[in-house]
Amino acid sequence: MPTSPPWDVRRLPRAEDSVFLVTGGNAGIGYFVAEQLASSGATVVLGCRSPAKADGAVASIRARVPGARVRAVRLDLADLSSLPAAAEALGTDRLDAVVHNAGVARDDPPREETGDGHELMFGTNHLGHFALTRWLMPLLTAAPAARVVTTGSFAAKSERLDLDDPQSRTDYRPKRTYGRSKLAQMYFGLELDRRLRAVGSTVSSVVAHPGGALDSLTPPRPPVHEPTTAARLRTAPAALVLQGKHAGAWPAVRAVLDPAVRGGELWGPRVFGLRGAPRREKVWDHLADPAVAARLWAASRALTGVDPAPAPSR
Repeated sequence: MPTSPPWDVRRLPRAEDSVFLVTGGNAGIGYFVAEQLASSGATVVLGCRSPAKADGAVASIRARVPGARVRAVRLDLADLSSLPAAAEALGTDRLDAVVHNAGVARDDPPREETGDGHELMFGTNHLGHFALTRWLMPLLTAAPAARVVTTGSFAAKSERLDLDDPQSRTDYRPKRTYGRSKLAQMYFGLELDRRLRAVGSTVSSVVAHPGGALDSLTPPRPPVHEPTTAARLRTAPAALVLQGKHAGAWPAVRAVLDPAVRGGELWGPRVFGLRGAPRREKVWDHLADPAVAARLWAASRALTGVDPAPAPSR
């Protein structure tokens, strides 16, 4: 039986006939996911809240990837009522993959809420993607073997969900709330795959995380990213254990493009889960609890009013 060639982050397989959506594709890891996917020949759509930042990212990708087929749609994950129109604006009859990458991080109080009354990080990072998946599912189902790739965080490894207070109403600590919002995303990605398998769907769901990815170790992409020389020199020793956001994109890109990737898997960097080439990891012990995932799913469905998983076919 022939074996697949070793994965090379700099020689990606071709995907000319595919259409991919990257949420938050105008900055950070999402930008590099989009740039790398564009180099495969696929059509890449950036889902961005700011049209001006989206234009800058599209221009940067086109400058670095000759012939890149890339465009943007306006996407505000903090506004649940806007998501059906965002899915419609994609202007495609199918979607081969979505990378749920966009995220909000707050370092300091006070606690903020979305217009829907949800804590900002939980509401954007988790609930926004949960609801968006509902509106993308018809397009994903129309593709031969689509993938939902949810970008988690290494910060979620040390966190645990409080499902009695998922929105941090009684005890808000920004860094912990962020980690829990990313953990919720990862639970969602794994539970989604279980539900897709249960109904025999052709769509699969994969979870990836970028390890330790720093702006200061990231190559410049003006106007998207312009690190200062001082910042690069100051954090150069960190490159022994961490990496830039271009490398943090590798696990998500592999989760989209590698035909050997399967639903329900977790992908991250090879070296201690912090840096290096992408590889499949053992699902973290606390993430493997389907009872917690099912409770989170029920709470998310109640908060958003939608269910992303397709109904069983009759």
